[in-house]
Amino acid sequence: MNLFFEESGDFKAGIALSQQGEAYQVETQSGKRTKVRAKDVLLQFASPAPSELMESARAVAEEIDLDFLWEVAGQEEFGFAELGEEYFGHAPKPPEAAGLLLRLHSAPIYFHRKGKGRYKAAPESSLKAALAGIEKKKQQALVQEQYVEELKQGRLPEAIKAVALQLLFKPDKNTIEYKALQSACDDLKTAPARLMLKVGGIGSPKDLHLSRFLSEFFPKGTGFPSIAVPAVRELPLADVQAFSIDDVTTTEIDDAFSVAFPEEGKVRVGIHIAAPGLGIRRDDAIDAIARHRLSTVYMPGDKITMLPDELVDAFTLAEGKERPALSLYATLDVSTWTVVATQTVAERIRVSANLRHNQLDELVTEENLATGNGEYAHKEDIAQLWQWAQVLEKARMAKREGFGLKPEQNNRVDFNFYVEDDVVTIQRRKRGAPVDKIVAELMIFANSTWGKLMHDHGVPGIYRTQGGAWPNKMQVRMLTHAAPHQGLGVDQYAWSTSPLRRYTDLVNQWQIMACIEHGITAPLAAPFKPRDADLFAIVSAFDAAYTAYANFQNTMERYWCLRWLAQENARVVDAVVLKEEIFRLADIPLVIKLSGVPQLPRGAHVKLELIGWDELDLTIEARLLHVEQEIEAIDDEADEMADPADVADAVEAVETVVETAIESAPDVSSEVKSA
Repeated sequence: MNLFFEESGDFKAGIALSQQGEAYQVETQSGKRTKVRAKDVLLQFASPAPSELMESARAVAEEIDLDFLWEVAGQEEFGFAELGEEYFGHAPKPPEAAGLLLRLHSAPIYFHRKGKGRYKAAPESSLKAALAGIEKKKQQALVQEQYVEELKQGRLPEAIKAVALQLLFKPDKNTIEYKALQSACDDLKTAPARLMLKVGGIGSPKDLHLSRFLSEFFPKGTGFPSIAVPAVRELPLADVQAFSIDDVTTTEIDDAFSVAFPEEGKVRVGIHIAAPGLGIRRDDAIDAIARHRLSTVYMPGDKITMLPDELVDAFTLAEGKERPALSLYATLDVSTWTVVATQTVAERIRVSANLRHNQLDELVTEENLATGNGEYAHKEDIAQLWQWAQVLEKARMAKREGFGLKPEQNNRVDFNFYVEDDVVTIQRRKRGAPVDKIVAELMIFANSTWGKLMHDHGVPGIYRTQGGAWPNKMQVRMLTHAAPHQGLGVDQYAWSTSPLRRYTDLVNQWQIMACIEHGITAPLAAPFKPRDADLFAIVSAFDAAYTAYANFQNTMERYWCLRWLAQENARVVDAVVLKEEIFRLADIPLVIKLSGVPQLPRGAHVKLELIGWDELDLTIEARLLHVEQEIEAIDDEADEMADPADVADAVEAVETVVETAIESAPDVSSEVKSA
């Protein structure tokens, strides 16, 4: 006797060797013996042989018209043998019955299973819906295949063009556009970004890097809602001739300086900071914008400002304009250049000049300052500031050494990027130039002085600290109370000098103004009270955003470094060894990791041959050609500047380029990746 039975959801046929109670010992077509329960047996037959039955049943199943079978079945539950009589017009033979069962079982949208060998025809409405769905999927499959072919032939389908960036960064994996892109990439053995670049879905690697960042941090775009520039209360006009020193590309001019001589032997230095905090109020519409963005985003050739242009224009310390400012005046004894007194006031200042580094760098040198040579605006004022800046730096270095740290080294070269019409210029600027040092030292002085002011008044602020009891003493942390910044050599340091481009500085400006306006009652009047949970939330959010923005800037700087190599057709380049297998090119700030090279002393000058580079994944392949004998000192605590226009920020950086490069570059033989 032969049996047709169901096992694990599959239909099989075999020879019954024996029966014990409700179970059969069956030998299947493959020769395997298995135990089959009586309730799983659907047919018993003498002929044909099991293998012939299965072959004939499959042939019968293929010939059965499902639509006709559905009509014959009616709406009542039935067994397959019963339906066989209706469909075939006679009691079905074993191959016919088995074939009918295979067909019923293979069409769940036509027939719903109700038990072993029992089914019920699907309602007409659900059947039509299911068939429509199948047809839709067929059509989608045809469209998807068409998209795949177009992509493989180097053409971009219009439907994919409309969602190109979304497919790369935030795809809906159920769409036919995504499936087509992935299928084409699989066939071509390439990455989606590369295929999109090839077919025109993205214009260039630069667009890809920028779009990836914007999709994560500015998904609704970089534009601002319409705002009304807030009015500022009437302020006294300061009797000073203020001037600023910035990079030529800087538009958010936060700081300016002035020099006056109130009496013989005294000099009064004014550090004037733009005061948007006099117009913006906590929790107003503009504050919501600034708190959402937290910082201006910088990249070579462009930036995304923290505040709307009309508000920046109203508060930036522009030449020839009167602007509200928070001014810190330091009265100095010129015989020792010690600070006799300080005063903080809210006032208006008139900015007489916006001086630029490209105008001053070659004129304001240590030699010219010593001899009085050279002609440039505010020459005498800059000479006075230079004298004080040197004293400030010396005092900081003494304090820094008191913390157990080595003196800062100012031999490191910084780089400025200028991009016009997709052509990049990268200019070297040696750190420690007089104008850099003046700006840096006066900003550090202001941030430290105002940090102490808030601390003395019991008003919380946002401080940058380094050292102390932290496990990683060199890591810079943000706190809401005063603590030393050992790397800078100051007892406290509160970012307060860039309120147009950093939200932390705007918050601190509010707190500082509460101190000067309310005195001992400042803790009660300040926008942020002691232990304000919202202040902790701001610190956390700013830290995360500022890190992400800096990483993006590093990405774009690396991209433009690779573009510079292409522009200059650079194949053999000079480099310096930073650490083990880490090199930095001499002419541009491109840090690379080259595996497998012999161990070289730090600071050694070498020549590298650049074999090739990729602007999409920012990799570069190179090999070592020659080692020079010259050794260059490397500043262990130097870091890439987050903003080339703000030298003060660079002074406090503590993570080294080497460490960043190691973290970002996996150890891949013959492949070089950057910080």
